Amino acid sequence: MENMGKDLTDYMNRQRLNQRFNKLVEEALQDPDVQAFIQANQAALSQETVARSAAKIYEYVNEKKKILNGETTLAPGYAPKLVLSNHFIDVSYEPTADLVQKRAQAELKARVKSINMPKDIVEASLAQYDASERQVPLIEALKFVEAYRQAPTDFHQGLYLSGQFGVGKTYLLGATANELALQGFETTLIHFPTFAVEMKNAIGQNNVLEKVNQIKKAPILMIDDIGADALSAWVRDEVLGIILQYRMQEQLATFFSSNFTMNELEKHLTTSQRGDEEPVKAGRIMQRVRYLAREVEVSGQNRRLQSN
Repeated sequence: MENMGKDLTDYMNRQRLNQRFNKLVEEALQDPDVQAFIQANQAALSQETVARSAAKIYEYVNEKKKILNGETTLAPGYAPKLVLSNHFIDVSYEPTADLVQKRAQAELKARVKSINMPKDIVEASLAQYDASERQVPLIEALKFVEAYRQAPTDFHQGLYLSGQFGVGKTYLLGATANELALQGFETTLIHFPTFAVEMKNAIGQNNVLEKVNQIKKAPILMIDDIGADALSAWVRDEVLGIILQYRMQEQLATFFSSNFTMNELEKHLTTSQRGDEEPVKAGRIMQRVRYLAREVEVSGQNRRLQSN
């Protein structure tokens, strides 16, 4: 008797569940998108196939409601779509517009590799660049982007942006890199004084060559704030020299920014941290710099002081 009673209870529960499910399916069938899908595919569907697809129809409508209500779905970031599969109705999932946009933004950011650079360059934009007193640098940056877009395998001289502290040289580098990213090109930006310190630390970690190779082979390289600190002969010749020599040989686009003009930078590089005068070695570095980039002065007021 106990088993019979339990079986009867289970049967009644299943009946209630079936009744509830049938009601939910009936409601799902009234969904306008479901109705439109059935109407559009009526030649391939019968009452039997629609009935046997009830679970999928319910899944579709239920997932749609979850998205509208901001609830967690079976496949977060994906929207359900009704499809025909072997003459039955099925559900496929496609990326939502929000997910597509997030992926596109992530791809853009991935194309700009920033090493020890200010955070504000992430949002830097040529369209937002204040061209007052700085029209020439902006025009030159735009010309480079267009020339590179049209012939990315050709050699293009980069820009050597010289100017006083705070006039927007670093921002222009970041804005140019972001514009290149929009065109599908990868750029690496490095803050050279910080990079030089890291290279010295890399000696003890035995990964100097790895770091140098990573930088020297970048499709487009932007070296920010070169000349800001005195360099050791080793960093000048065995790090910077090797990077620039490789890029000159491979004809890879290279940008620089500095508070020094090219002539001033050559004088700066002549004297090592130890005070040694080495004009020949400095001249070799500058020969590569002048081959890779042409000097463009960035003038104007110190915008960092204005923003404070």
